[in-house]
Amino acid sequence: MESLKVLIPTDFSVQAEYAYLMVKKLEEKIPVEIHFIHVLGVPDTVTMDKNGNIQTCGEISVDYVVSQKTIAERKLNNLKTLYGSDIQSHLELGKLTEKIVSYAQSNHFDLIVMGTKGSWGLKEKLSGSETQMIARQSTVPLLSLMCDRSDLIIENILLVHDFSNPKNENLALLHKLIKAFNTKVHLLQISKDTSDVNKLTVFSRMDEFASANSISNFDKHVLNDTDVENGVIHFNQMQEMDIVCIGTHGKGGLFHQSATEKLINHLFKPIISYHLKN
Repeated sequence: MESLKVLIPTDFSVQAEYAYLMVKKLEEKIPVEIHFIHVLGVPDTVTMDKNGNIQTCGEISVDYVVSQKTIAERKLNNLKTLYGSDIQSHLELGKLTEKIVSYAQSNHFDLIVMGTKGSWGLKEKLSGSETQMIARQSTVPLLSLMCDRSDLIIENILLVHDFSNPKNENLALLHKLIKAFNTKVHLLQISKDTSDVNKLTVFSRMDEFASANSISNFDKHVLNDTDVENGVIHFNQMQEMDIVCIGTHGKGGLFHQSATEKLINHLFKPIISYHLKN
């Protein structure tokens, strides 16, 4: 059976524990190689060599960084006591988002799993959650969640997409979940025009998309709503989905926020985000 190489960023909070419990849920059906990473946030002028020795240019105390590194290493070792010696742990120095993204990509992880507190209001507009930023930047798929999902039964996955240009997408992770859990995929397009003619056109394109992506067990849905975020929320109120899967073009910022990032910050459902092909 195909396995998953999973990276769990941790700040040793309950949110990181939620991520681990979600990975253990996946491990019920898929062999999983679990890695934890903790990033010690320091300026670019602080470096660590392969032997773990710290060097700085003087603006920050070496002793301070060493003490923080020692605390973090002790906490990472405690994870092995808590979760078992099979897990692997890593300590990196740098900027949180950049380091997690680069580490996941350079070490060929299949999935990043993160617990998140979400983000609302002014905080969302100015900075957003770290999880949202990683979804924007990472080419490795991200599974995010806000609470304990250890009781989750993965039977129905909602795939939200614009089906106007059906083509093969980056859905390797989705295929692993379908194969392992025998899930049904629900294809959903949020539309402002739900006339019969438009629905038939969308349904035809969904069939093309499913064929291009080798999805055989699926249902098709079109929902009229104001935007994607509200459409997903309302669809879940009508038909209970277990996981939401949605693509992103990796664009966002102060004046533009993608529907994917809004859902990561607001939706109390496990969300898989992946980068769409150009």
